[in-house]
Amino acid sequence: QVQLVESGGGLVQPGGSLRLSCAASGSISSINAMSWYRQAPGKQRELVAQITSDGSVTNYADSVKGRFTISRDNAKRAVYLQMNSLKSEDTAVYYCNVVARTSSTIFRNYWGQGTQVTVSS
Repeated sequence: QVQLVESGGGLVQPGGSLRLSCAASGSISSINAMSWYRQAPGKQRELVAQITSDGSVTNYADSVKGRFTISRDNAKRAVYLQMNSLKSEDTAVYYCNVVARTSSTIFRNYWGQGTQVTVSS
């Protein structure tokens, strides 16, 4: 099994910054893409940012381009989301997603438990 533990959420004022972290653990043999999603109240979950296995390619939702940066540390099996110039519309629960293979399974999607980000004055 793969466990994902997220941290770094909280309350921040508009224009502020937060850094989310997600660490993967378990009997992991390989990690492919790592991503961050978010879900605001009454809305569908949406992809925020994604990074390839070697970190060479990243993709962002148009709404966060230029403000958010995704990165990963393969040695730590971790993915990060640096969020700058936060806006009230960034308020949501943020979820870490990992495509990973274990010693007993093929590549599958795994989700973290979510961390709340609230942008408010």
